Formats: sequence, structure tokens, C-alpha cells
Amino acid sequence: MSENLIAQQSKDQRLALYRTMVLIRRTEEQLVKFYAAGKVYGGVHTYIGEEAVATGVCAHLNDDDTVFSTHRGHGHALAKGVPPRELIAEVLGRATGCSGGRGGSMHLFKPEIGFMGSSGIVGPCITLAAGGGYSAMLLKTGGVSVAFFGDGATNNGAFHEGVNLATAWQLPVVFVCENNLYATEVALDKATRNPNIASRAAAYGLPGVAVDGNDVAAVYEAAGAAVARARAGGGPTLIECRTYRTRAHAEGMRDAGYRTKEEVASWRERDPIALYRDMLLADGSAIESELASIDAEIKTLVDEAGSFAEASPMPDPATVSRYVFSEVAVPAGPAAPQLSSGGRELTFVDAAREALAEEMARDARIFVVGEGIGARGGNFNTTVGLYDLYGEERLRDSPIAERGFTNLCTGAAATGTRPVVDFMFIDFLADAFGDMLNQMCKLQWMSSGRIKMPIVVRGCVGVAQSNAAHHSGNYYPLFMHIPGFRVVIPSTPADAKGLLRTAIRSDDPVLFLEHKNLLTLKGPVPDGEYLIPFGQAAIRRAGTDLTIVGIGFTVKQALDAAELLAQEGIVAEVIDPRTVAPLDTDTILASVHKTGRLLVVDEDFAPCGIGAEIATQVMERGFDDLDAPVRRVNGLFAPAPYSPPLYEAVVPNVRTIVQAARELLAE
Repeated sequence: MSENLIAQQSKDQRLALYRTMVLIRRTEEQLVKFYAAGKVYGGVHTYIGEEAVATGVCAHLNDDDTVFSTHRGHGHALAKGVPPRELIAEVLGRATGCSGGRGGSMHLFKPEIGFMGSSGIVGPCITLAAGGGYSAMLLKTGGVSVAFFGDGATNNGAFHEGVNLATAWQLPVVFVCENNLYATEVALDKATRNPNIASRAAAYGLPGVAVDGNDVAAVYEAAGAAVARARAGGGPTLIECRTYRTRAHAEGMRDAGYRTKEEVASWRERDPIALYRDMLLADGSAIESELASIDAEIKTLVDEAGSFAEASPMPDPATVSRYVFSEVAVPAGPAAPQLSSGGRELTFVDAAREALAEEMARDARIFVVGEGIGARGGNFNTTVGLYDLYGEERLRDSPIAERGFTNLCTGAAATGTRPVVDFMFIDFLADAFGDMLNQMCKLQWMSSGRIKMPIVVRGCVGVAQSNAAHHSGNYYPLFMHIPGFRVVIPSTPADAKGLLRTAIRSDDPVLFLEHKNLLTLKGPVPDGEYLIPFGQAAIRRAGTDLTIVGIGFTVKQALDAAELLAQEGIVAEVIDPRTVAPLDTDTILASVHKTGRLLVVDEDFAPCGIGAEIATQVMERGFDDLDAPVRRVNGLFAPAPYSPPLYEAVVPNVRTIVQAARELLAE
């Protein structure tokens, strides 16, 4: 057992390590009892046998340091300072729990003390912690971010991308692998040819340290060096703590067939609490009565915590949809002025870049991450000139690691900065979709609104320029379906500027989607600061005979079609939703009330698309106003091809819109 650092500690510090380990053990034992009594509604993954790791690491952290945990996170939460009564109440699903009953055993949150949450998905805590480190670096707080994860996560792509990004950017992060030899029930030596996890650090260029994870002194010493290195700007460290969970993967699961009783028994003989207790008694750091007093104190504390949790009320069902979005739905700022002829004109991409530049000047917490968005200025000139103004920390060129840098930005947004992720082509977002679905759009809700998620994910959409199947997607119906995302699709330069400013100031995750065919479109753009609220559609052309709703580029196509229809005496009203989540159905309904007919034009596929959603809402709320069934014009249900004649056949055009309008009026 390592004693060098322990010898430098005061008696109170030594006893504090013992106290934390006992607190974790007794809390877990209480949860095991509650589970056996049928008082726990979901799974419970106990930390019994691994207490030395969380204790030794978190002893070096303060409330400003952040911890991102995994499904076996009770020990991390308690060591970081989550009160046992709040933890037990959460596992029992009570309103007084640290997540208000929203998370249970695997989703614990206490951001007030820097415990940023535990995740039921293996791996994301690694990239989230890199984001916490990025915030600490950008804000110059001197803080450190810690990721706790099991050996199974080291075979996940998040490990590679997170460790590589943190090292490349020298972020103040400590990666703590709790190597308990099994990922659920798969032995580590069956999952990899290199089970020495600390040795992997060399491939990324950071220190890798392997320690006895059942020796709290050894963990404390290694963590102390890693935290000090991170605080001093030396970058991340990977610590492999070789330890063992002595209970099943989760309560109620069979714990046989993949490990032997003899193996479990041998590890129980190396119980971290017993080992440390013996050391304290042997070196005179404590006497039996002092340790017995701590044991009794913890028993009383945990007994009280259990009683408190059982007596606590259940959450109010009426609150379940709170915190899906931030409570401040509309950021403060001036509204867009009326556009007038003779004013200045900008291209769509220039207007959006102006918004980004002005917001970055206003708020030093904003930074941009993406491939080639630094000195080069982005593939579509989205950040041209900004690198010279704001430097590398705020215009960060990323490796090709979409999952890694997107979830890093999620962690950064959760810890006080305001990232903009520039995806170039939105198709690449698919690599990050899992973490966007399970982290970005849920952290605010799971934390009962205590964690904000001010992040913008922008990228180009649409079939154009023979970009073929991997660079031509739209995909916004996917994100409309997921609680927590705002989805913005501007169609004019003025809206590109006003909506991007609103997106950047929002405390919600925003997808800002720019159609490639609009990037060079010129139009009037007001000078100065203005915001366009989400969920407020624009009437681009007034009419009385039918309503045409376009999305992004198809708004322009609908306007061109309306011009041709006007030559036939047909007066079409063209609606631009501007945002599809939230969707301004009221403006569409008001138009249909006037015209009696609705045509929705969307380049994306018809099945489960926005046209289906608009049609259903109009049928439900405005059926009596319809003089004919709602009609849709969509792109063909096929990937985007390369050859121009093929891709022109896939997407709607002005001719098909005009024909659909004629047919609708004939019904």
C-alpha cells in the first residue's frame, strides 16, 4: 500500500478518506436492502468494492471542479458531496431526490457542487468531461474536469475521440478508468488484446498510470499528481485503477457463469475499507474507538437518509414535461426592423457570419468547433476572418471526430460556455446522433433545469451541386420528433442573421440548418442587433386562393411558383415557418381559414415528414376550413444521386409545385 502522500496528510484528512469510503459502502448496502424489499423501481448498480477510487480522486476536487460519471455512479456522487438522503431518495424515485425522481440510480445530478451527472450510456462521460475541461480552459477558472468510466468504455469510440481531443488541445481533464475486469459480463481479456489500459495513453501522448484501485492511498497519490498537472496547464492524465465490484453487475442479475465464486472471494479479502482501516491502526493514525465512532456516525446518517427518502413525496405528475426546454423561451433582444428597399444587401452566408461575429464580440463564452473553421474559415465561409479576431481557443479546428467534438461541446455547454458546432454537411451529424439523443437534449430535463444546454449545431442541408448520397441530407424530421431540440431552417439572409443570433442566445440545443442552394442568395439585411423569435412564421406572400407552406429552399421555390400561378389568376399565399420545432401552426391555420386549401412543399421525404405533421395538425384543428384534402409535394423516397439528371428528378421544382397547386384547386 502506498503511504508517501498519506504520510503528508493531517490526521483529519486521513480519517476523511475512511469516512467517505464507509459512507459509500453503507449507502450502497441500504440501497441493496431497499431493492430486495421491492422499494426500488429500476436497476441499481452498486459501487461495493470500488470505494477507494472515487474517494481518492474526489478528495482533490472542489465544488468548481466537475465530474461526469457512469451508470455505476453512486460512489462518485457521494464522494463529490451529494448528500446520501438526496441520493437514496432519487433511487427511490422521490421528489426530494438529487434529480427530482427523473433519473433514478443511473442518472444522478448535483451541478451545484460540480457533479454533472451519471449516464446509463457507456462512454459519453469521457467526451463530456473533455467539454468540462474546455470550459475551464476558456473561462480561465483553474478548474479540472474528471471522467469516471469502466474498462468496457475503453473499447468504445468515445474513449479514443475524447482522450485524443483532450490531449490535442491540452485540456485540464483527468480520465479515471475503474478497471473491474468485466464489462457487464464480458471479461476484459476477451474484449481486447491489450488489457493494460494505462499503456494505451502512450498512443495519445498523455501520461498513463496504473494503480491498485483498492488502495485509497495509491489512488489519492496518483490523482493528486494528475489534478495538479491539469490545473497547471499540463493537460490530461489517464489513471487506470485496478479494482473489482464484489456484487453482480446490477442487483437482481445472476452473478455466475462468467466469474467464479473463488475469484469474488479473493477480491473480498482485499476489501478497500478493511485494508485502509488496518493501515490506519497499524501506523497509529487512528485508534479503534475513533474508527468505531465514524462507523456509528455513518450508520446514523445513512439510517436517517433512508427514513427521509421513504417519507419523501413522489414527484407531481404535472411537472413531467417541465425543463424539456429552458424556461426562458425567447432570449432578450430587439425585434427585427421592417425591411425597406434601397438598404444594404448581403448573401445568406455573409449575414449568418455577421451574426456570429457580433455575438462572439458580445459574449466571450461563445466558441466554435468544426473541421477547417479556423484560419481557413470553413468549407462554406461560415467563419472567414473570425480566427484573426478571436484566436484558436474560440475558433477551434477539430480532428475528424464528429462524435467526440459534438459531445465535448455538450459538456462545455453544461459547464458554462456557449459552443457552436459547425458540421459543414449535416450528414456528418449521424456519427454524433447517439450522444445528441441521449446527452445533449436530455441533460437539461434530467437535471430538472439546473443544467442549461446553450449549444448551436449548424450545418448545410439539401440536394444540390451533385454532392451525392453522403452530403445531401436534410433529416430535420428526426430532430423535430425528439424532445429538447429547437430546429431552425431560415430561407432569407435577414432571417439567417436574426435566427442565428436567437439560436446563440438560447439556453436550448438548436439545430441551425442552411440549405446549400441559399448560401449565395442575396437579400436585404438590417444593420445592427436584432432577434427573430422561434415559432413565429412569416407570410412571404399574401393570397386568397390557396396556402403554400415551404421549408427553407422550397420557400423560394414556392414564391417562384406563386409568380407563375398569378399569371393564371391564382393568388397563392406563401408561408415560411422559419422554425419547424417549435412549429407555428397558428399562422398556417389562419391562412387556411382564409384560403381553404393547403399545399406543403418539402424537399425531404414524405413518410413521417413535416408535411405529414402539418397536415395532421390542420386536419385536427382546422378541418372545417378545408375545401379539399391537404396535398404534399416532397422529394422522392431515395438517397440523393450524383448525376444532375438524376438528382433533378429527386427533388421538387417550381414546375411540380405549380402542377400540384393546379390539381389542388381543381378538387
